[in-house]
Formats: sequence, C-alpha cells, structure tokens
Amino acid sequence: MKQISKEEILQRAQHVFDSMEKRVSETDMKRVKDAFALASEAHSQQKRISGEPYIVHPIAVARIAAEELELDANTVIAAFLHDVVEDTPYTVEDIRERFGDDVAFLVNVVTKRKKEKYAHTKQVDNYKQILASVNYDVRALLVKLSDRLHNMRTLESMMPEKQMKIAGETDFFYAPLAGRLGLFHVKSELENLSFRFRCPREYKYIEQELAEDQRRTAETLRIFLERIDELLKAKGISARTQIRYRMPYSVWRDMKNEACDFTHVDFKHYVRVIYTPQEGESEKDTSLHIYSILSSEFRERPCSVNNFIDNPKDNGYQGFHVKFLNKAGIWEELHIASERMHRNSKLGCVVERGETWLERFRNVLKDIAEGNDGYFMEGVSSSLYNEDIIAFTPKGRGVILPKGATALDFAFEVHTNIGEHAQYARINGKLCPIKTELHRGDCVEIGTNNHLIPQPEWLEFANTYKAKRRLHELLKRQPRLEYQRCEICQPLPGDEVIGFKDIHGVITLHSRHCPEAIHWASENGDSIVKVNFTQNDAITYPIHFKIIAIDRYHLLSDIINCFVEKGHLSMNKLEIVNEDQIVTCSIDFSAHSIDDVENTQRNIAQIDGVDEVQRVL
Repeated sequence: MKQISKEEILQRAQHVFDSMEKRVSETDMKRVKDAFALASEAHSQQKRISGEPYIVHPIAVARIAAEELELDANTVIAAFLHDVVEDTPYTVEDIRERFGDDVAFLVNVVTKRKKEKYAHTKQVDNYKQILASVNYDVRALLVKLSDRLHNMRTLESMMPEKQMKIAGETDFFYAPLAGRLGLFHVKSELENLSFRFRCPREYKYIEQELAEDQRRTAETLRIFLERIDELLKAKGISARTQIRYRMPYSVWRDMKNEACDFTHVDFKHYVRVIYTPQEGESEKDTSLHIYSILSSEFRERPCSVNNFIDNPKDNGYQGFHVKFLNKAGIWEELHIASERMHRNSKLGCVVERGETWLERFRNVLKDIAEGNDGYFMEGVSSSLYNEDIIAFTPKGRGVILPKGATALDFAFEVHTNIGEHAQYARINGKLCPIKTELHRGDCVEIGTNNHLIPQPEWLEFANTYKAKRRLHELLKRQPRLEYQRCEICQPLPGDEVIGFKDIHGVITLHSRHCPEAIHWASENGDSIVKVNFTQNDAITYPIHFKIIAIDRYHLLSDIINCFVEKGHLSMNKLEIVNEDQIVTCSIDFSAHSIDDVENTQRNIAQIDGVDEVQRVL
C-alpha cells in the first residue's frame, strides 16, 4: 500500500467540499469543514488494516454521502464523524455541543453499542439498532449504507474469514435494505462486491463470460441504439440511450433460480431510453409516444409491457418496460423513463417520495426492530429481500406485498382478524387455497370462517413478517400436548395408554398393546411414568379409514353422513375406487379422541352394503 500524504488527504476532502458548496449555505459549509477537522484530529493516531491513515475512510464515506447520494449538510457531517464516538475518546455529548442535536442523533445511531451481554448477537443487536432509527429519520440508514459501501470497496485488505463475515452481513442485510430504499445502484454494487469476496472463483468465471458476451453483442447493440436515436430524433423527441450491463451477481442469481448455465440466462443487459418530456405532454404521454414509435419499427414481445409509471414499485421506482426484437433476431429489454424518473431511480428515498411511502417503510422496519420474539432475522429476510407486487381488494384498495407472497399474507395485511380466520381466496374470481402465490395486479377476496383457527402448516406458506409473527403468537397460545405420541400405535385420548420417560425427560405415549411399549416395559421398566391423556376440544388428531363395500345408490352420501351429521367431524381427504361393483373408500379426517373414532367406525359398519371398515395406522 503506497503512502498517502497529507496533501492527498486534503485533496480528497476537498472533493467533498466542492460537491457540498453547490447546494449548502456558507454557515453549513463551515460546519462541514469543521467536521472534517474534528475527524482528522480524533483519528490522527489510527490506521486502517491496509496501512492507510484512518481518516481516508471517513472522507470516503462523506464523499459517497455528498456526491453519490446528494445528502444534506448534517448527514455529510455525520458521515465524517460516524466512527468518532465508537473508536476515539469523544462522546455523543461532545458531538452535540459542537454540531447540534441532529448530528448527534445520527452519529449515535450508527455507533455500535458495546455491551457485556447482547440480547441476540452483536451483529443482530446492531441491525435492530439501525432499523429502529428509521422511526425518527431515514438519514441514519443512509450514513450506514455509505459506510458499508466504502468498507466493501476496500475489503481486499481483510483476512478471508473477516471478508466472509462482512460480505455475509452485506448480502443478507445491507444490500436488501438499499433496495428497499430505492438505491438500486448501491444495492447492485453491494450484492456484487459481496459475491466477489464470498465466491471469487464463480465471480471470476461469470465476469469473464460477461466480458465475452459484451464483445459479441457490441455491434448488434450499436446498430439497435443508433436506430432508436434516429427514430426519436425524427419525431422531435429529446432522448438519450444507455446500455446497462448486468453484474456477475445478478447473472449468478438467475442461473441458480432458473437452474441454467450462463448461456441460457436471458437479458444480460438492458437498454435505457431517457427522455425530456415534450412541452404540453405528461411523462406518461411521452413514454407512450416513444413506445408507439418504437413498436412501429420493432416487433414487440407479447405480454412484455410493465407500466411502472401508473403503478410505481413500493420504493417509488417508475418507468415503462417493454421488450423488442432487434434486427439480429434477439429480444432486447427497454426501460423508458424521464430524466426525473432516472434520477429518482438512482437516489431512491433521498428524493421526495411522499409521506405514505415513508410511513409504510417506517412501520415495516419498526415492527421488525421491536420484535423480541426470536424471529427478528426471519423478519428481516421476508421484509427486505423480495421485490414488491401490488394486489387489490374487490373495492380497489391496493395492498403491497413482497414477491412470492400468498393469499394468506394478503389476508393478514388487510386485517389481522381476517388472516387468523382465512379459509379460502377468490383470485381474479377463481376459488383458490389460501396458500396460493399472488402476482402483480391480482384481485383477491378472502373468505373467512370464525370457527377456523391457524394451523402449524400455515407457517410454511406465510412469507411476510407480519403474517409469520402473528401466526407464531397464535400457535404459542394454542394448547399443546405435554407428551409425544408413538408413531407406530398413535394413541388417542381415551385409549389405555402408558408413558415412558427417556434420558432427556421426554415422555412418549404408547397404547398398552403397542409392541414398542411391551419391549420398553420388559427392558426399561423403571422409565414407566403415570400419564393423564384426556380429550382437549382444541386439539385434533389425523385418522385414516379404509372402507370396503358393495356399490349401491346413495352409498357415498350415507358414509359422509356418518362423519358430518352424526360425528360432526372434518373430512380432509376422500378417495373412492369402484371395481366390479366393489367399492374401496379411503378417508382422512380429524378426531378429538378414541370415542370419535369408535363411534364413527360403528356407524359406518351399520350402513347397508358396508363389509369392512378399519382404521389404518
């Protein structure tokens, strides 16, 4: 690592000052320079692992905040000072006295707490601290993202195990967070840098393949873009075109998701058409005008239009997406956007998004940060990882959900009580199970049943943190067995049972005629314990019946009547095979006790034509 002189350090700081002077007052400019001076003095004896003077890091973080994110004076000041309290003798009160409450708050949020004992782990507690800050001010997140971005850009100097730790944090937490904030360029760079240090061999392979793909497609793309420019210029539309090449991580993700090799990944780049709206036209009108011009020249891929102008993504992203066939017979993806939309897609939440978006984002992160139920990381994953879709209630209310969400997630988002008693969904008028995955634009109606209670398997198809957390709470309240049942004899309340306690203190119930029970009693008789296995109306057990009967009119109706009308039992599955007038019927149902089973078995045996009915274990 080459030595960095004081002059070079001052030059780097001057880049920050030059950027800020364009948009802040003289008073604020003096405060920005004062923050640099304090950071320089506080870190004067410190060096980074690379051997560089430590001050180069706060300068770089402040430069990202100032130039790449175009943040305000107080946030850039906090970027200069973000490590002062954590790594030097200065305190938050020192910062408050010199720069005010606002800067002190931001520095305090990004300062890691040193504790003797952490509620979860040091990393998880740090995530919670960061997310909780959004309830007051989203700028604290932006300082932390600027800090993380520079750390990732300089990760080469770290040992491999430290690289893995920081890259793992970045891929799991910071990159998805940047995406939720609408900072797509930050998200992409963080993901890519994380991939580069976690999986260097795979990264290098895809990087080489992308370079070859760019070389191979360069001439075709040049012709395609030149034709677009000609067409728009001829119509008097002021626009520019860009090629945006995908990064290795983005391609690798598609290879994994689609189970394909590099060659078969579609759209390794996309084309941007960035325009200035024509006088007297709205942005949407100009977007549609450009679409009309280009679709008259190039063949459009059916169903490829996505209108994110009228229906922006949850983080505010807007644009008009479509796919056209170029002259070489290859589909090209186009993103048509105004200069305003393009700038907003880069700066995300830094640009005014409106209180509705910000408030919803605050509520989501606050809910995660305040969770003390052991599911915090699960909440981070489900709330930050996925892109958004929007589905609608029959009355037209838009409900924003992460991609992959189900009708059950939709139900909990509409109202907790609806989610708790959701029985079915009508998606675009079609009857569907509540585990059905939703897609952008679906119209969803939830059917409820007040007698229905959440089941443990609901957790398997709940994807939002709100749904998962509520289900965990509800399932905890439901009564549970004090014992585990033998999988062979599957005893029920009312059976003659016996219990055996193992060395871990777990009691297993057996029917007294169970071969396993007899074996254990003869070999480990001292482990036998007294048990009280009684019926609980809130708990049911799966039962399987096999019925053999002579076919006749109304046979099935009579069998069902034994369950529904006489036994008041829920049937989960019914299969019937009729072969040469002999009916074999398999039925899965739920029972509370052995009495339910025996009474139902007795009633079925009395049906005319039934020859045999037995419980199958």
